[in-house]
Amino acid sequence: MKRSYLIKPMLEHEYPTAVYGKGIYIYDNQGKQYLDGSSGAVTAGIGHAVPEIVEAMIRQAEQLSFVYRSQFTTEQAEKLAEELSKLKFIRDDHYSSFFVNSGSEAIETAMKIAIQYWQELGISSKNKVLSRWTSYHGITLGALSLSGHTERRKRFASLLEDFPTISAPNCYRCPFNQTYPSCQLMCASELDTAIQRIGAENIAAFIAEPIVGAAGAVIIPPVGYYEKIREICDHHNILFIADEVMTGMGRTGKMFAMEHWGVKPDIISLGKGMSGGYTPIAATLVSEKVMEPILQGSQSIMSGHTYSANPQSAAISLAVLEYIERHKLVDKAAENGAYLLEQLQNLAKKYPIIGDVRGRGLMIGIEFVENLFSKAPFSKGIGLTNKIVQTALEKGLLLYPSSAGIEGGAGDAVIIAPPLTIEKHEIDKLLNLFNETIVAVQKEIITDEHLGLIG
Repeated sequence: MKRSYLIKPMLEHEYPTAVYGKGIYIYDNQGKQYLDGSSGAVTAGIGHAVPEIVEAMIRQAEQLSFVYRSQFTTEQAEKLAEELSKLKFIRDDHYSSFFVNSGSEAIETAMKIAIQYWQELGISSKNKVLSRWTSYHGITLGALSLSGHTERRKRFASLLEDFPTISAPNCYRCPFNQTYPSCQLMCASELDTAIQRIGAENIAAFIAEPIVGAAGAVIIPPVGYYEKIREICDHHNILFIADEVMTGMGRTGKMFAMEHWGVKPDIISLGKGMSGGYTPIAATLVSEKVMEPILQGSQSIMSGHTYSANPQSAAISLAVLEYIERHKLVDKAAENGAYLLEQLQNLAKKYPIIGDVRGRGLMIGIEFVENLFSKAPFSKGIGLTNKIVQTALEKGLLLYPSSAGIEGGAGDAVIIAPPLTIEKHEIDKLLNLFNETIVAVQKEIITDEHLGLIG
């Protein structure tokens, strides 16, 4: 076999070669069709090869693809920032945009802005950003320091800060062995305790994914959770950062996932869905409250990257945003997501290896267990998540592998998150392929003894 000089996720694994995409499908060099049930890495929100986006890419490339942000601004970047500020949920708070190239960069920029905000106010001691365990905010060292994803942290632990402080709001596996609502939101109250131990005078901000993605397969906090988090942050004079890199731009049936709780963050990080996979771009959105002392002070945010706010990516992102709004894809994600969730929950009743199905919009997590009653996970040695993902791939369905949200990295889960453009008949096809996948995997790993134990 010809040697590959490309460093892939698994060096010895043989990946299919993607050639082209159309709508919710990707095709390899053998002509095989794959239903993109995960939008890649929950990224390709409007599907593949959309003509309007291709036209916008070509049009911009014919004019100007790159300028350096320290030398020029462009109409494309200015317009994108303006359109983001007009989005219904945040428009009254006049958020400004700092454009970067990836979600990890958007998180690092949010950290820096939060710390600089306090510096501009003359409070330099507030330089820590607290986060949660069972979270993932990015792979750069700052973003990874915030991430409570133990398996992704462990290789680089000596280089990381100890920012994860409190438990995730995981009602399926409550860290306090409580039940909502009698728990009285202990998972949120834990933040208050952590702040008092560390000292509010040392803390710049608290960051959270509105809905936990890769680290927990769509962990959704209960009603009242973010209202309490916001109250605690305000009480202790701490900023609240929402990591909407995966959840933003309509994925959960709202433009921003924080809309489900009606709680506005001080800073928002966006990524993935901003370009729908058509170009690398992400953004840190900063409220007027946070911008004001910077505007009155240094008038400069100490961050930036070579490709920040390049007109090519800005023009593509503008086209994607316009496409989402013109085709009402946020509402479509809410409607079709409810249908997909219901069908998956019905399907789960047939298979003892499916422990939980949870989701909002077209972002749905499926957690697998060896025992339905105890919720005990399968042994890591089985490699269940990989078996499910690979079996689905063979059948022509793409799934996103995820951690299950169990401390220490145990457990198996996948995320189903097709493009927001998916139609009902295509959802039915996805369901059929997923059903075939579970039948095949369950037949391989579950013995008659297991079925008697957990069925």
